[in-house]
Amino acid sequence: MATDTSSRIPTRANSRRSGSSIHPVDVETPPVTSPAPIVYREIKHFKKWISWLIPAFVFANTVVFIITMYVNNCPKKSAFCIADFLGRFSFQPFRENPLLGPSSVTLRNMGALDVNKVVHGDQGWRLITCNWLHGGVFHLLANMLSLLVIGIRLEREFGFILVGLLYIISGFGGSLMSALFLQSNISVGASGALFGLLGSMLSELITNWTIYANKVASFLTLVIIIAVNLAVGILPHVDNFAHIGGFLTGFLLGFVFFVRPQFEWGSQQYAPPGYSASPRPKFKKYQCILWVVSLILVIVGLTLGLVMLLRGVDANDHCSWCHYLSCVPTSRWRCNTEPAFCTSTQLGSQVNVTCSPTGKTTTYFLPGASSSMIQSLCSRQCH
Repeated sequence: MATDTSSRIPTRANSRRSGSSIHPVDVETPPVTSPAPIVYREIKHFKKWISWLIPAFVFANTVVFIITMYVNNCPKKSAFCIADFLGRFSFQPFRENPLLGPSSVTLRNMGALDVNKVVHGDQGWRLITCNWLHGGVFHLLANMLSLLVIGIRLEREFGFILVGLLYIISGFGGSLMSALFLQSNISVGASGALFGLLGSMLSELITNWTIYANKVASFLTLVIIIAVNLAVGILPHVDNFAHIGGFLTGFLLGFVFFVRPQFEWGSQQYAPPGYSASPRPKFKKYQCILWVVSLILVIVGLTLGLVMLLRGVDANDHCSWCHYLSCVPTSRWRCNTEPAFCTSTQLGSQVNVTCSPTGKTTTYFLPGASSSMIQSLCSRQCH
C-alpha cells in the first residue's frame, strides 16, 4: 500500500538496542530563514520650486513705470499729450515717444543709462537702475509677458536665488555692452536681463545634454527663438547691444548656475543595498570644463568692460562694423537716432524752435513755456 512520505519524521538506525525496538533519533533542523528583503529607495526628481520672485519682478517693474509716469506729468511739462483724461499720467506725443510713455528727460532723471553721467558724473548705479525703467506701455507689456513665460519656468526648476542672480547680472552685462557702443543715447528696459534668461536656457540644454529626451528638437527650437528676437533688434530705436550683452552674460552663467548631475550618478545613489557597479562621477568632464571656463570669462569680461567704460573708451573706435549689430539702415528707415538739439527764441507767448540738424523752424504760441516744454517741442520738431 502506498504511503505518503511527505510528512515523515527523518529517522536513522541506532546501533544501541533496547530489546528488539529501534528508537528514532531526533534531528535538529536548521531554522527556515526568509531572504533579506530588498529595500528600494525612491529616486527623487529635481525639486520644483514655487515661483514668486519673477512675479515680484513684474510687479516692481510695473510700479516703477507708474511712478515714472507720475513724475513725468505731461500736461504740466509738454505742449501736447496723448490721453489727456489720464491727467498727469497721460503720455508724450507719438512723435516724441511712440511707445506711449514718458519723455526722455524724465527717463534720464529717473535713472536711465546715460554714458556721460556714468563716466563723468560718477553715477555707475545707472547700469542697474536702467533695467527697471521702460520707455512706454508697449515696451513694458512686451518685456513683462516675456519675463513671465521664460522666468517662471526657470525659477521652478532652479530656485529663486540662482534665477534672481542671473537676471540682475545679465541686466548689468547688457547695460555695460550698450554703454560701450551706444554712447549718444539713453537706454532703458529689462531686455538685457530677458536675453540673459534666454541665453541661460540654451547653455542649460547644452551642459545637461544627456538628461534630455528630445535634444535636437529642443535645441533647434530655442536657437530659432533667440535668432528671431536678436533679428528684431536691428530695427531703429531698439538697443540690440543690450540684448547681445545680456545674452552672452546669461549664456555663460547658465553653465555655472544650471549644471546638473549626470543620470548615471543619480541612479547609483538610489541603487538597492548590495548593488555593485563601478562608481560614476557626479558631473561629466565636459560639464566641469564648461563651468570653469564660463566662470572665468564672465568675471574677466564684466571687469574688463567696466574698466573700459570708466576710462571713456568708445568701442566703436575698435570695431568699425559693430554698429550694424544694433541697426541696419534701409530705404525704409535710418539708423541715426542721435538726440535732438534745437535752438529756441521766445518773445512773449511766441516760441520759435529750430532743429539744429535739419534747420527746420516752427513757431508755437505757448504762454510761459518752460525748458521741458521746449525740449518736448524740439523732439517733436526733429523726428
